[in-house]
Amino acid sequence: MNERIRVPEVLVIDDLGVQLGVMPTREALALAKEKGLDLVEVAATARPPVCKILDYGKLKYTKKKKTQEAKKKQSVVTVKEIQLRPRTEEHDLETKFRHIVEFLLRGDKVKISVMFRGREVAYAQQGKEMLERIIESVKEFALAETSAKLEGRRMILVVGPTGKAPANLDPKKVPLLDLAQIQPKTFESKPEPKADPKPEVKPEGATE
Repeated sequence: MNERIRVPEVLVIDDLGVQLGVMPTREALALAKEKGLDLVEVAATARPPVCKILDYGKLKYTKKKKTQEAKKKQSVVTVKEIQLRPRTEEHDLETKFRHIVEFLLRGDKVKISVMFRGREVAYAQQGKEMLERIIESVKEFALAETSAKLEGRRMILVVGPTGKAPANLDPKKVPLLDLAQIQPKTFESKPEPKADPKPEVKPEGATE
């Protein structure tokens, strides 16, 4: 920039975007100073290098402002973790479910872990059903990003927000569904099939 440009001549573009052509660097620098602006190298590898007459301070400010605006638009996603046990009581489960809903509604992801101790790993199905209840209960505004899988003594599921939650949704008004609500067919008793009526057998020689 300015006096730090060491090449003897440059291709100059003025502050209005008009190409002035190739000229000695000293002449281009004098032209920039005459306008109270800077001579800035914008294409150093070109032959000759391309320089533009502009307000360097204003350029730096504009770039800084754009960078700040870009950072503001970037959504920082936090992953919260909730731990459960396969025998977590219903009241405690509802309390933790409320926290899960709060996290999702404010845009956070939630990693839900069901911890198994000792022989509790035998209750893996119970842990899976617990996670299924949570997924179904939040499906209007969240989505499971991974399937529930058992890793050692932990069953892990990651749930993320979809951004489709109704405005001003109260987390306390999101119900935790029970298994009967999400798997109704499992709990409905199937009617026993009716036996086919046996054909009437008439004795031989009988007439109507």
